[in-house]
Amino acid sequence: MRTPVEGFSKLTKEEKINWIATQYTSNPEVAKSVLKRYWNTNSYVQKVHDEFIENTISNYYLPFAIAPNFLINDTLYALPMAIEESSVVAAASKAAKFWLNKGGFKTTIVGTEKVGQVHFMYKGDKEKLERFFKTHKNAFFDDAKTITQSMEKRGGGISSVRLIDKTDSIENYYQLHCTFQTMDAMGANFINSCLEQFAKTLKQKAAVYDRFSSQEGSIEIVMSILSNYVPNCVVRAEVSCPLNNLDEAGLSGIDFAKKMVQAVNIAKIEPYRAVTHNKGIMNGIDAVVLATGNDFRAVEAGVHAYAAKDGRYSSLTHAVIENGEFRFWIELPLALGTVGGLTSLHPMVKLALEILQKPTAEELMQIVAVAGLAQNFAALRSLVTTGIQKGHMKMHLLNMLNQLGATEEEKERLVDYFKDTVVTNASVKEALKKIKAD
Repeated sequence: MRTPVEGFSKLTKEEKINWIATQYTSNPEVAKSVLKRYWNTNSYVQKVHDEFIENTISNYYLPFAIAPNFLINDTLYALPMAIEESSVVAAASKAAKFWLNKGGFKTTIVGTEKVGQVHFMYKGDKEKLERFFKTHKNAFFDDAKTITQSMEKRGGGISSVRLIDKTDSIENYYQLHCTFQTMDAMGANFINSCLEQFAKTLKQKAAVYDRFSSQEGSIEIVMSILSNYVPNCVVRAEVSCPLNNLDEAGLSGIDFAKKMVQAVNIAKIEPYRAVTHNKGIMNGIDAVVLATGNDFRAVEAGVHAYAAKDGRYSSLTHAVIENGEFRFWIELPLALGTVGGLTSLHPMVKLALEILQKPTAEELMQIVAVAGLAQNFAALRSLVTTGIQKGHMKMHLLNMLNQLGATEEEKERLVDYFKDTVVTNASVKEALKKIKAD
């Protein structure tokens, strides 16, 4: 019978493994063997991994792949991607090759501003609060100097602090809406440290402000936290080429372009399609974000919020036919870093950034946006021509054969067989059954 555990975090790694294997697995010895099999053979590297998070008992591997031939702003890149889903890397690589001799991808940084907020409750005269804020606005910058000095030397720091009245939504609710430039750092810790100092300054200055009543001076700080919605930290990536250079899968350039534009327009107005459309974009984005040690959950949250910024969830990509050309582009928020966090600790992250030629945060934003655009182009290209399953299921074939216990010889024969045959679960099982019966 399972029993609760006291002080789990204080147990040694070996004790944690013994407890979880004994309490929650049917074969503890096999479970322990699996966990230890994924330890790094270098004890120092394993210790680094162990200390990333709490209660670590092993490592969880994802495939680390390369999508080559990305021409971005006339520079050739090979993109590191960490992802488990079949066909993502192949699709990105195909899109890169498609655009390689058509001018490649062009990118622009629209903005790099990040956001954080101090949420607080104030009971009193709104005009008094506004006067108080104007009087003490410089104090927020001054009191945070010890936090911002290093960032300011690199060209970043606090951009603005504004008082926002939100009482139309929640009674007595106000916020300090603050913006930051964090240069090559993602900046979460920097921003949160500044915000917590702003909260202290707000509370301390309000308590002694002579124009406030005792109630008005007793400001309640609810929380101080950065936002992962960064609509002014935005990058744009684009491809374009003449229609006569766009023939594809038996379609003329104009017909292929029209189908692509129609597919994007459907994703613009149909949320059911838009979610899957954008999920495909995030296949490419998340894979590079994860490989470079960035926070893909924060990126996902911010990007999907951006997709709904106009009041309806919609496509992140856009496509038009203009002046005899097909244009396809994406614009999205990406708060990324190339210093701090895992970037100097995780050996694979350091290698990924080296493969990308040690990019700045702005350069990484552009590379990641291109990965998303390429992924979406590849998906739409399949959807409007051969259909998505033909390519995806062929890439999924080896996973299916491994699940079915196929030998190396059987896998080789079946990969060859399915080059010209539709891949489905049923067809693979049947083909494998025939080979085993021979």
